[in-house]
Amino acid sequence: MANAKVIQAKQESVDAVTAKLRESATSVVVDYRGLNVAQVTELRKQLREAGIEFQVLKNSLLRRAAAAAELTELNEVLTGPSAIAFSVDDVVAPAKILNDFAKKNDALELKGAVVEGRVIGVQEVKALAELPSREGLLSMLLSVLQAPVRNFALAVKAVAEKEEQGA
Repeated sequence: MANAKVIQAKQESVDAVTAKLRESATSVVVDYRGLNVAQVTELRKQLREAGIEFQVLKNSLLRRAAAAAELTELNEVLTGPSAIAFSVDDVVAPAKILNDFAKKNDALELKGAVVEGRVIGVQEVKALAELPSREGLLSMLLSVLQAPVRNFALAVKAVAEKEEQGA
């Protein structure tokens, strides 16, 4: 029979993963089978530099946490060895890093993800990975917002120069 301390420790683990699933902007589930130690170390380094937490967890623990977070659709992808990357701030970064790593290393396989409380499949994760980063999107927005003002300023300058030449 299981010890009360062991059960309590497992429940605390489930609660911690449940909290991460709820708080994360994006959580990406992958199958890491076939990666060697050097590859896993490189992947963890890339994720850590982007502020993303990467954990290898038992599927039973993930299923219980997903059920507690009301994300039971995630259970469909929880077969075989699973690792999960949690990102609190950036929605695109974990998908982008894991997708790029999977392109270079066939052993890493994307399984699915939770994006802002919604479970998505592999194709949607890959589509998310192709989006520009947050900074890229902000710079695109800024250039769109600046264009009318810049064009107006150029028009006013051209009119002023024409007036100077006519005078």
